[in-house]
Amino acid sequence: MKTLHILTTIAVVALFSTACTKQNDDAAARSASSASEQPKGAGQEAVKDDDSQKDVVKVAVGSPDHSTLVTALKAADLVTSLSNVGPFTVFAPTNAAFDKLPKGTVEDLLKPENVNKLRDILQHHVTVAVYEASSLNDGQILSMVDGTSAKITKKGNDLFIENAKIIASVRASNGAVHIIDAVVVPPAGK
Repeated sequence: MKTLHILTTIAVVALFSTACTKQNDDAAARSASSASEQPKGAGQEAVKDDDSQKDVVKVAVGSPDHSTLVTALKAADLVTSLSNVGPFTVFAPTNAAFDKLPKGTVEDLLKPENVNKLRDILQHHVTVAVYEASSLNDGQILSMVDGTSAKITKKGNDLFIENAKIIASVRASNGAVHIIDAVVVPPAGK
């Protein structure tokens, strides 16, 4: 009887061990499969996560009113930077805001030879801190990523960054996104 009990225990351990090994092998195969689906060299923006709060880039990508901004971020190679931890406050011009620029401006900025100018303009829309709309004050000066500054003004109940009105705000996992109705141009000489 004791021998039967020992043999039964060995059989159960062997079955359990085989099942665990199979589960580990299946998990490793799924992990390798999902890793191979990601573009080589992809950064934080390539992480698939449908459960967590969206980062500032995913907020823009999810908005049909920001397709021009997303195209510009890709052309300026800023997607990975803005997908990282942050914290960031992004003043995100809508497609209509880009349409207010002189005809041909956006197309010209998207050319590879103008990537540095495009990057400067886009970085003039970002600060490395989180500013909720409620924490922005009339006359406040923000240091922008491009090395210049931008001024916040309040007119009645409306907030502006330079000449651009903040029309909505969205909290992101790595900061805040303020949707604006105009492109904020860096100071001359930048």
